[in-house]
Order: sequence, then structure tokens, then C-alpha cells
Amino acid sequence: MHDILELLPHRYPFLLIDRIIEADAESFKVLKNVTFNEPFFGGHFPGHPVMPGVLIVEAMAQASVASLATRPDFDPGSLAYLAGVDDARFLKPVVPGDTLIIEGTLRYRRGLGKSEASVRVADEEVARARLTFVVRSR
Repeated sequence: MHDILELLPHRYPFLLIDRIIEADAESFKVLKNVTFNEPFFGGHFPGHPVMPGVLIVEAMAQASVASLATRPDFDPGSLAYLAGVDDARFLKPVVPGDTLIIEGTLRYRRGLGKSEASVRVADEEVARARLTFVVRSR
């Protein structure tokens, strides 16, 4: 599929998606393997590691922008900045060993992107949110 490092400016430890399963101008499906080696587990609920909700939102944002970057009208010399998060819901904790499937839809027009994303572990939804992006030249 698409090379994540070509689509996103993020690098370790801030790159929070592992594989793009599907990504086109209007939808995406991305995989994130959650391992105990993640740097945030050392300090987030020690003894009971839980992935922080803000990082789940960031993974949804990265999945959305990977889709956005595949559009022919997206300038590869620009960056998409997260501008808003609405209706975020965290339904179950995400723990080491989980595999996140992040799916959603994307709309983009004149430098403004909007996405609706959901995160599943197995067949169970664990989080969802509506995200807004502003695209600017570097």
C-alpha cells in the first residue's frame, strides 16, 4: 500500500500507525499494534497499562491524514494540522497486546479536512471521534 513515512511527517515515538490497509480520497482503514514497549506505558497507570486517550485520538488523526495525503488535490509540500476534536468517546481501555483497526471517512475542501473515525479491537468499538484539520504550506 502507501509508505507511511512518505505520507506523514511523524517519526518515532510519535508515529502511531503501523500499516495502511486501505486509504483513498474519502476513506481509510489503518492498523496499530499496541505493544508493551510503547514509551507511554512506563508512566501511564504503572502496573495496569492503559493507552492514553489522547494518543488514541492522535492515531485516528494520523490515519485520517494518511488518507488525506493520497488525494490528488493535496499538496505534498503542505502539512495538515489537527484543528478540532468533537464528540470523542472512549468506550473501553486499550492495553498492550491489542491491535487497533482505525476506520473512517474523510471530506476535504479548500484547505479544510473533516474526518469521522472509529477504533475497534477485534469486533468491538473502543473509541470514536470527529476530527477537523487545517492544511497549510510548510
